[in-house]
This record gives sequence, C-alpha cells and structure tokens, in this order.
Amino acid sequence: MSDPMSPSKSTYRAVIFDIGGAVDLEFAWEIAVDGAIASACGMEGIRVDPGMVEEASEQAVAAFAPDVTLHMIETLCGGEPTTVARVARRVEAMTGQLDAFQLRPGIEDLLKRLKDQGLVVGAREPRWERLERAGIAPLFVRHLAMAPAECILVGDRIDLDIAPAKTAGMATIQFRSGRWRRQRPRSAAETPDAVVTDVAELEAALRELLGG
Repeated sequence: MSDPMSPSKSTYRAVIFDIGGAVDLEFAWEIAVDGAIASACGMEGIRVDPGMVEEASEQAVAAFAPDVTLHMIETLCGGEPTTVARVARRVEAMTGQLDAFQLRPGIEDLLKRLKDQGLVVGAREPRWERLERAGIAPLFVRHLAMAPAECILVGDRIDLDIAPAKTAGMATIQFRSGRWRRQRPRSAAETPDAVVTDVAELEAALRELLGG
C-alpha cells in the first residue's frame, strides 16, 4: 500500500513554514509585547487594561496593519505622534532582545514525517539561531530551489503569508493561531486552500493537497 502522504501523488515537492504562528506558538511573545505596550502607555499617563489592549490588537489585525504593534500603540495613544514615538521606543527597548520561542506541540514530529516522506521542508525568513536552539534547524532546507507551483506555504497571517504566497503561485494553508486567528481574507485572491487550527488538522490538510 502506498504512503497516503507520498509526494509522488501531486506536483508539490516542498512545504514552507512561516515560523511564527505555525512552528512557534508565539503566545509568550504576544503576552510580552502586550504587557510592554500597557507598561509603556502607563509611563505616559495613559491607563490601559487588558481588554483595551485586546481590542487594539483586533483592530490592528482587522486593518491588515503591516506593523501590528505600532498600530496598537497608535490606537491606545490616540494617534498623538510624539507620544506614539516615545511609547514605541520603550516597547522596542523592553522586547527587542526577547527570545520567547515556544515550539508548537506535535509540530516537530510532523516536520520529521514530511522530511521522511521525501518532501523538502523550508522556512520563510527564519531566525535560524532560534531553530538551532530548539533543535529543529536540521529539519529545514536553508536555500530552497523550487518553483512556487511546487510549494505549499503554511502561515498564520493572510496579509504577509497567504496573500503573497498565492500571488507567487503557491498552495497555501492558514494556521489560525494567536493574534491573527481572527484574520479573514478580503477577497478570493487571499483565500487559502485550507484553514487549520492544530497540527492534526494541518497534517490532514497537507495529505489532501498532496493527493492522499
């Protein structure tokens, strides 16, 4: 019996992961950033509570803001430029050197299975030192030489992951997680081929795309 996820059944030869959100849970990072924003606002005499920070986050995601942190700061500071700049500098000072990588449960085993099945596993603009510390860097190919039509992109953001990958000609899977879990496509051109919320669903979606 043939392997249900065998790459020979489809034109896809590579699975590319946007590390943040799919491989890295990013929960600790988001908590740290949200806390830094609240603290920095407080230094400016702007009192914010967790509900206000969450609302600012949702507004930034819904607006497809390229820099979500800055958009949140602008919202919470009422858009006043000088205050926004000071808060942004403080947030960067608090979080700029933070390493809060959290390997998603089950993802390492899936990466190994994909590699064992002959698929090339790539990472989209990763910070390799984080993957090395997590012990998973050897599972990824650093220099991917594949045509876009041979690739499946897995990412959590519609704006920075799914839409550009679709434009390039890749198949796409949106991993709804963390801050971007509520982001939705604005058009058919941004609609992913599959949407998943955990590793089991991701494996099933990959199997479907690979012809299993």
